[in-house]
Parts: sequence; C-alpha cells; structure tokens
Amino acid sequence: MFRASEKNSTAECDCDYILSGEGLEPHYQNCSTVWRKLYGSTSPKNPDGTFRLRNEHLSKLNQDVLYHLGLDNENYDLPKMFGDVKFVCMGGTKYRMKEFAKYVAKALDIPCEDFVNMTKHSHRYAMYKVGPVLSVNHGIGIPSMTILLQEVIKLLSYAKAKDPIIFRIGTSGGLNISPGSVVISSWGLNGTLEKSYDIPVLGKIRKIPSHFDKRLSEELLSIASEEKDFSTYIGGTMAADDFYRGQARLDGPFCDYTEEDKMAFIKTLVELGVKNIEMEATAFAAMTREAGLRSADVCVTLVNRLEEDQVTPSKSKLLEWQERPMLVIAKYISLYVKKYNKPAKND
Repeated sequence: MFRASEKNSTAECDCDYILSGEGLEPHYQNCSTVWRKLYGSTSPKNPDGTFRLRNEHLSKLNQDVLYHLGLDNENYDLPKMFGDVKFVCMGGTKYRMKEFAKYVAKALDIPCEDFVNMTKHSHRYAMYKVGPVLSVNHGIGIPSMTILLQEVIKLLSYAKAKDPIIFRIGTSGGLNISPGSVVISSWGLNGTLEKSYDIPVLGKIRKIPSHFDKRLSEELLSIASEEKDFSTYIGGTMAADDFYRGQARLDGPFCDYTEEDKMAFIKTLVELGVKNIEMEATAFAAMTREAGLRSADVCVTLVNRLEEDQVTPSKSKLLEWQERPMLVIAKYISLYVKKYNKPAKND
C-alpha cells in the first residue's frame, strides 16, 4: 500500500516503453521527454503539487465561467472553497454521488447532516464536498462526462489543489467474470479496439492515449483484495459510445448482426485482456493523464456479457453491488488521510 515515494521519483525512465502503453508511473508523469513526445510541452505539474492548465488562451480571460458547475474564478474564492481538495470521485447519477458523499463522511468520521449541492445554480450536475473529497456526478457517456471532467480540472487548478487524485466509480458489464465483481481499469479500449480516446478537433481525429496510473491501480487492488464478499480484477475496459449496438447487445431496437457475431466480438475482447465494458474509460484516462493527474476507474459488474445482455438482478442486489466501488475508494482515502496525518474537516 502506498509503495515507493509519494513524491515523483527522479529515476531514469525508458520513455519508449512507457509510450508503448503500460501506464504512467508517477515520475513518468513529470518526465519532460514523455510530455514532449505526447503533447509537445513539458509536464503541467508545479514543484508544490499544484498544476497549470495547458491552454495559453485562458490567461487572456478576465473571468473564466465554469458554466456547467455554476462557478467562476472571479466571483468565487476558489482556493478558499476547494484548495484543500485531495480527492475527486465522479460517478454517473446524482443519487449515487450523494450516497458516496455520505459514505466517505462516515469513513472519515466527518459529521455531516446537510449535504449541499455546490453546483445548484447550474441545474445540470450535483457536487458535494466532504473534507478533502469532492463527490460529483457526470451523467452517462463520454460527452456528458468530459464536460464535467474538464471543468473540474480547471476548478482544481484555479483552486491551487495539490496533487489531486481523481476516481471514477460506476457500473459495467463484465466479461467472463461473475456479476458483482469489481474491475479496476488499467487502460481504456475504444470501439475500434485501440487504446486511445479519439476526438475530432478542427475536422481531424486526434488519438489521445488512454492508460491509467499503474501504481494507483495496484494500491487499490491491494485494498480491494482484503474484501471477502467479492472478487476484484485489474484489466482493460472497453468504453463504448452506445449502450446497445456499441456494446454488441442483441436486445436494442436495431441489430444487424447475429448472435455468433456478438460472441466472436466479446471473445476477442476477452483475448485482448478486457474485463468489462462501460461508456467513459477512454476519455477519463486520456484527459486526466493529459492534465498530469493520477486517476483510476473502478466499476462493479452487473452482468456477465458472455451469458446475457440484460441486467436482471433485483434492485436491492444492484444497490448492494454499487456500494462495492464506494467501499474500495473510501478505504483508500481513509488510509491516505491517516497515513499522512491530514485531519479531515468539513467547511
């Protein structure tokens, strides 16, 4: 748990190996060679743990409106409000992330009777602060998630948060593993079976590598492995752009392939090392990595896609399973706070 140094190592790195796709160790995130090869500039991290935004145009703005959060960097004292944030946990629904806020408050022994939605003026997302933790929902799929994630990244930079870690918790379809299992993503795979987030920019497709922080994933696995009620795996995660055809389901309103086609595709994913399918991992990995931030995607599986397409467990069972990623992340945060003697307080 918390191996090596929390500060970035100064050891030499094999940049070509890292660029080939095995994730970034902490010192690689600050490696100038890696950053120049990937993004044409050096790492955005500052020596004190704060980070710079990789957009020179922002310096020309008198005020940056974080429209979907209902905040801005002129009328709100963002360093005072969010400067102590060490962890951000994102998930799909408002209900789930309010429940996580309650869950982490209990884990950190922070008295909280009233959870205030800090984005209430935007009417789009819900965000709750519990001590050093932000719990925020991002909706379904990459477009909704990336809007929220990019504004949270700007928020953390303006707030001068130091070395923040971003988690995503969610649900997924498992591949050859039992429903109720937890998957910690090591990389994201897009719909054309590439480990990248593909985004059209100025009429051209840009491919951004989609690998998660290897050390963080292993630390989470170490914590999750202590749980006896469910199994936890590290592996690839396919991020689909659609819930039905994009995930090779047979139960959507449109289907122009056979069951044999579906099974062949699913088995190909298994052979590639994919453990689950959801709808955000590639973009989440790519954007947090580009920002120079450590991140992890932790999802519970609701169905084994080699056996069925539809999610059939009872509501109570689904709610029970959805707490499993919360448990893993809350334990990580709690252990971190205790290890580094940072008493958690709620404003």
